Amino acid sequence: MSIFKRIGDIVRSNRPEPPAAPQLDPFEHSRPGDIVEVDLEQYVISGKVTYFDRGYAPHRFAYYIRSGKEIRCLIVEKGRVNECFLCSFLEGALDDPNNVPTQLDVDGETSYNLEHHRSDVTRTEGNTDFRTGDDVLFWRYLGAENRYFFLQWQDGKFVAMEGEKIPPADIKFMTSSGR
Repeated sequence: MSIFKRIGDIVRSNRPEPPAAPQLDPFEHSRPGDIVEVDLEQYVISGKVTYFDRGYAPHRFAYYIRSGKEIRCLIVEKGRVNECFLCSFLEGALDDPNNVPTQLDVDGETSYNLEHHRSDVTRTEGNTDFRTGDDVLFWRYLGAENRYFFLQWQDGKFVAMEGEKIPPADIKFMTSSGR
């Protein structure tokens, strides 16, 4: 080895490492077309609803996920620790968001109590039940055995979901190759 090659190697070894690319939070940055694995079952994300207060960062995401003909919803609520809920859509009818009760009885078997209620703004991608930029009312109910009930209202339409809390470690996002 020549002296110049050795000096070049020493100079190159003293250079600072280039900064690593920032890691994006997959719970926040996944999009329609990506794959999500929940409790060892894979789904394709067909739609995404982002919930936020005007002027603030998003605090909730609802992923519409599909496995064959089955469409479910994965709700991720951001906080100190992410809370994740895997839900199934329910049929039912309510007429007025002002008449939503604090206690719900579903099929006469399960009883849910209102945990919290809020109003948010939505941003949507893909196939969802909501429109971008409109206000949505959101109710979260807690039932027995770690069961949850979610009720949403936007512009005359209610969407009801029933599900359970899933540990964030049981959820893995895989981005599509198109990005």
